[in-house]
Amino acid sequence: MRVKDLFNLKGKVAIVTGAHAWLGYDMACALAEAGCNIIITSRELSRAKEATDKIANEYKVETLPLTMDQRDYEQVKAMAEEAYKWKGHIDILINNAGGGSGKSEGNLFKRSPEDIVNMINTNLTGVLFCCKEVGKYMVKQGYGKIINIGSIAGIVGRDREMYRKTNKNEQPVDYAAAKAGVIGMTRDLAGLMSPYGVYVNCISPGGFYKDEPEQFVEAYSSRVMLGRMGRMNIDIKGAALFLASPASDYITGHNLVVDGGFSVWK
Repeated sequence: MRVKDLFNLKGKVAIVTGAHAWLGYDMACALAEAGCNIIITSRELSRAKEATDKIANEYKVETLPLTMDQRDYEQVKAMAEEAYKWKGHIDILINNAGGGSGKSEGNLFKRSPEDIVNMINTNLTGVLFCCKEVGKYMVKQGYGKIINIGSIAGIVGRDREMYRKTNKNEQPVDYAAAKAGVIGMTRDLAGLMSPYGVYVNCISPGGFYKDEPEQFVEAYSSRVMLGRMGRMNIDIKGAALFLASPASDYITGHNLVVDGGFSVWK
């Protein structure tokens, strides 16, 4: 098979959850540029439509905006049904939706129980709901690629001084717990789904620059082998396209870390 064919997604259908902006939007664009038709979900339909309109205009693929709060199982089920009806198949699912730190501090001992529960429901339980409901259609059709979005937070402990010295709210422990759960879930789900032709992998990004304070950017970058934070619109695209395409057809249960070497450098 020619290399260009290994990365060709023409005629495929991908769902990218929570992809109205940032890394989710970048990954949706990468797949669209390879010819994939794109479904984007958001809690607000207007935000999903804004993203799908831009992608349709830029890459000339078909798009569908859908509303979904993945903490609500019935909403996830309805989204999957509508997505499947659109073209009669779902080939790729990128479980990107997450976040939800809440209004309380990141410090565990000052953090509200409500924010902890919301964090787990948003970043772990909701991802499992999506895998369950979209995955059943992939099993039915005998093919699919599921890409869960983890984080370096799920594989390393963090030095909070970086946050405290730069006056940035620190990463909550419950976020790390949820992302570690996503990585573990990916491995076990890959084993469950492999007999049905469904691949399950994970991408764990490091810090990507999103207009953070200069002091924090400098402190973070000093801990990275490559000496910088990840670049929006560039550094996540190749990983997403690789795991979504036939180029990765002998890879499942893998966690692809995209962090510039942060997690393995002391």
